[in-house]
Amino acid sequence: MSTTPAASGGPARPAAPPPLGAEVFDSHCHLDIMVGDRKASSGDPVALAAQAAGGGVEAILADARAVGVTRLVTIGYDLRSSRWNAETARTHEGVYAGVAIHPNEAHAATPETLAEIEKLAGEPHVRAVGETGLDYFRDWASYDDQQASFRAHIEIAKRTGKALVIHDRDAHDDVLRVLAEEGAPDVVVFHSFSGDAELARRCAEAGYVMSFSGPVTYKNAGYLREAARVAPVELMLVETDAPYLPPTPHRGKPNAPYLIPLTLRCLAEVKGMEVDDLAAAINAGGERVFGAW
Repeated sequence: MSTTPAASGGPARPAAPPPLGAEVFDSHCHLDIMVGDRKASSGDPVALAAQAAGGGVEAILADARAVGVTRLVTIGYDLRSSRWNAETARTHEGVYAGVAIHPNEAHAATPETLAEIEKLAGEPHVRAVGETGLDYFRDWASYDDQQASFRAHIEIAKRTGKALVIHDRDAHDDVLRVLAEEGAPDVVVFHSFSGDAELARRCAEAGYVMSFSGPVTYKNAGYLREAARVAPVELMLVETDAPYLPPTPHRGKPNAPYLIPLTLRCLAEVKGMEVDDLAAAINAGGERVFGAW
């Protein structure tokens, strides 16, 4: 989850891109923010725009399916959102959930809260522990609190056998260090991958999955395209982080799963692949990461 909008702008709804010829899925979004369960009261302009444009869960799913995005993983960032996302995954076909305390909220990762997160992580439609990790761009939680929370989530992922979804902002070396010290779970995903080609190589060597989002399409993000170029296809996913980080040409507008084709087509060009072939590879990788749909 991004804690800042990609750019300022109004609630205009982006036009749907041409449909894909093969199915793919959105590996990371925030349905609760998109439909108004959280954040609008805080004045978050991206959330307000998304809620004005996006409708309810069923409308979001219908829009996504119309362009070939047939499944999505909706991600928690505190206890309330984790509960909401787990319940939504239980009650909507094609929706799966991740549950965690975001590093910006690490001060709230009490033993009681973490026990509830672990209980939620055991549910069959919850496929990930995340997003957790480290955020050194914000100082909303101390580094000590963040690292303690991250370590606790690593252990939850290992105990429950679920993928670990990492938020890594300006903290690459410490994220890798903590994973090495704790012993990484079987499946690790770097959500909205933000590193360069060298970090992509280090992740690939460790077998970590890299999920690319809208910024890979931005003109000034050549380093992300270089990272995608060297990332093994079998370790790549695609995501929106909706309602944040919309792909070009929609910066400043609310993001949603139906915009995945724009990011996927950019990645296919970078990889020198047919779009449908990349979609198929990502779909197969998704089952390795999150389990059989």
